[in-house]
Amino acid sequence: MDFQHRAGGKTGTGGVASASESNRDRRERLRQLALETIDLNKDPYFMKNHLGSYECKLCLTLHNNEGSYLAHTQGKKHQSNLARRAAKEAKDAPAQPAPERARVDIRRFVKIGRPGYKVTKQRDPEAGQQSLLFQIDYPEIVESLQPRYRFMAAYEQRIEPPDRKWQYLLFAAEPYETIAFKVPSREVDKDPRKLWTHWNKETKQFFLQFAFKVDSKIGRAPSPKPLQPASSLPPPMLIPPPPPPRLPPPPIPPGGLGFMHQRLPPPPLPPLGVPPPPGVSMPPMPPGMMPPPPMMRPPGPPGMSMAPPPPPIPPPSASSIPPPLAPPPPPPPPS
Repeated sequence: MDFQHRAGGKTGTGGVASASESNRDRRERLRQLALETIDLNKDPYFMKNHLGSYECKLCLTLHNNEGSYLAHTQGKKHQSNLARRAAKEAKDAPAQPAPERARVDIRRFVKIGRPGYKVTKQRDPEAGQQSLLFQIDYPEIVESLQPRYRFMAAYEQRIEPPDRKWQYLLFAAEPYETIAFKVPSREVDKDPRKLWTHWNKETKQFFLQFAFKVDSKIGRAPSPKPLQPASSLPPPMLIPPPPPPRLPPPPIPPGGLGFMHQRLPPPPLPPLGVPPPPGVSMPPMPPGMMPPPPMMRPPGPPGMSMAPPPPPIPPPSASSIPPPLAPPPPPPPPS
């Protein structure tokens, strides 16, 4: 039979499939799909009879193999019977009452205002951690109640614009209003030695202390140096020793005074306010400059006479200068 030149056929194909072939292909696809989604061992309507065939107890149909039954479960008849059976079971089932919720009595109190508080800033000298200590006074708190607290992010409140740099610490106790403290949004140390609470029932005071973890970007602050004992203190500064005595002037060279006067620098000027020694003339003052006033000696204590000033040292005379040394004799001529 020629399948390629029939009406509607294409060259290279098997021709147009008949209706039976189309149904067979559809059932095979449905079976493959049902195998992926349905487990026959858990299907309550799947049954194998004594003849070796399979039955659907819901639709009362016979099937030669499992593929035929799986294709039947995806059909319209089986699906409509499932919906009808579910509606009937829901109608016949007795109405079960809904479980009763546990009722919680909400106690309402008349607010009497805000409590008193005290905040103390602290710093651990060893670890360098910053901490806060809160003391809240509740003198009229309701009996058998204990204050509560919690940390709240800036995005949970609606009173101020949210800022990620801050967080809020809330305290609540009836019949007082809930109060909040604005603290830096840093990580809190959960160590029980750093984060603790205490409720004093006698004084009606609630204490809370927590510490921030040390930020690695900021670093640990340098701790103050401890005081040194008296034995380790440096010794006091000693008075420097007096300068050494002046050496005597060098001897006069053999060239005489004329040679010395040519080499020696000019004598220094006397200090201001001291009269020059006799025989020494002062250099002329520059024009427009007034001579300095004479230096006055401070008066001594009453009843004490002042000693006269020492006499001036006379200049050296020519007679006191030793004569120049004679040059050594020349060596004798060689023989």
